[in-house]
Amino acid sequence: MKIAPGIPTGQTDAAAALYWEAFGQKLRPVLGPDTRALRFVASVIDPHHAISATDSTGRLIGIVGFKTAKGALVGGSLMALAAVYGLSGALWRAGLLSLLARDTENTRFLTDGLCVASDARGRGTGTALLQALSTEARRRDYAELRLDVVDTNTRAAALYTRLGFRPVKTTSIGPLRHIFGYQHTITMVRPV
Repeated sequence: MKIAPGIPTGQTDAAAALYWEAFGQKLRPVLGPDTRALRFVASVIDPHHAISATDSTGRLIGIVGFKTAKGALVGGSLMALAAVYGLSGALWRAGLLSLLARDTENTRFLTDGLCVASDARGRGTGTALLQALSTEARRRDYAELRLDVVDTNTRAAALYTRLGFRPVKTTSIGPLRHIFGYQHTITMVRPV
């Protein structure tokens, strides 16, 4: 396995597919149908906010993103949404997505999505990506790494706990649970 900054050339669609595989269940009510969601994610995914894992053949098997004041792995403007969903579709989608937005702290390096291909799970890919992200956080002079995990993703929460993350806050999303399919986000941190 090779870990490198960015997204390998020509693998933006593969990165979007990995992202959608990881977060589609949560985001489908707002960004679906899948074909449009994949088109949108591929159009806004930012390789400058990513670290990737490839296998021995060069196939993208994982990606971890981070969020800074300059952007995120998957952001997107109202105009980017409108290019895929039309203006009226973009307006209501942007409104709902803004309710999920997370702050960018000055004290902790913020993880913005960890995605591992289903056939690469349980083989150390996620661990290697989080280690690389910790290295990037140290390089940027952060003392801690932060991530948020939804309460329904128990497998990811177990991985994060094994890797030394500890929960520091639980936040309810209130009535949005009926749209996104989870009730709480759990903020976890660990030293880098």
